[in-house]
Amino acid sequence: MSRPAFTDVPQPDELARAEARQRHATLIKPVESLGRLEELGAWIAACQGVCPPRPFTRPRVVIFAGDHGIAAKGVSAYPVETTAQRLDALLKGDGVPNALAGVAGAGVRVVDLAVDADTSVQEFKVRRGSGSIDVADALSGAEVEAALRVGVELANNEIDSGADLLVAGDLGVGVSTPSAVLVAALTGTEPVGVVGRGSGIDDNAWMRKAAAIRDALRRARAVLADPVALLRTSAGADLAAMTGFLAQAAVRRTPVLLDGLPSAAAALVAEELVPNARAWWVASHRCAEPAHELALQHLDLKPVLDLGIRLGEGAGALAALPILAMAARLLTDVATYPDAGVTPPDGVA
Repeated sequence: MSRPAFTDVPQPDELARAEARQRHATLIKPVESLGRLEELGAWIAACQGVCPPRPFTRPRVVIFAGDHGIAAKGVSAYPVETTAQRLDALLKGDGVPNALAGVAGAGVRVVDLAVDADTSVQEFKVRRGSGSIDVADALSGAEVEAALRVGVELANNEIDSGADLLVAGDLGVGVSTPSAVLVAALTGTEPVGVVGRGSGIDDNAWMRKAAAIRDALRRARAVLADPVALLRTSAGADLAAMTGFLAQAAVRRTPVLLDGLPSAAAALVAEELVPNARAWWVASHRCAEPAHELALQHLDLKPVLDLGIRLGEGAGALAALPILAMAARLLTDVATYPDAGVTPPDGVA
């Protein structure tokens, strides 16, 4: 099986972006008085290629679930079996993203890529768990290519079914460790600069995690020139599929609201695979993981929210989604000075 061949990424429509900025200057409010909301509305218009933009009608969160061999080294506050248990809770509608999605008006889909258990959503399963990345590759060559193809297929499925905004969420014990390795490798950061508290680990677990990232980073740097080899060596089927998902969303001209550290790490690799894909992404929030901030800086993305969220599972993106909806509605629902019969300020026609 060969790796997916991504086509070039089209750029968002700069004419529509300019039209959105010009429209904001004619709305019944002081010029540029809505700050980042105006910038986000212009981005949505550029992605859709029309101004005013259309309200989002089918935002979709796809949660990529998988276990990681490195979790056996004590880098998480939770035992490995927690992944399957939390996945089951999501399918029953009892998880955090279920509650947030109900408010944000988004659909949630959970996909098992590498959970170390049998689940009811393993149609796209690549393997159970992954190699312990401090001493072994996460995946085989065939497995990483299969995971990338799953991500592409999931993006195509959602977009062909009418999704007009996508979110990639994560679910897996230990996922912040390979995510931190990917970020450190692609940003040239030393291990201590990317080690966070993840699931709420104590000092001893933090030291174990730092050692695991140090050892995994040595292996990652040997394949840094090849993004697919980097995923094979240091990621896992969930992160590799997420990478394909984010890259294909950009190819398909579909905006993406990035979530926390795992999606940012996958985005870094996707940008290496498909340059300029980041033009189709917005960072939903700044999470509490130091590697997340490094990834966003490298991608030149400014987060919408800063609420200290570190859960993953699409939680930060779902919290930010209503703000994007507001940004679009401002351009469709607010009257212009001529339409409202309001005297404009000097310099506004």
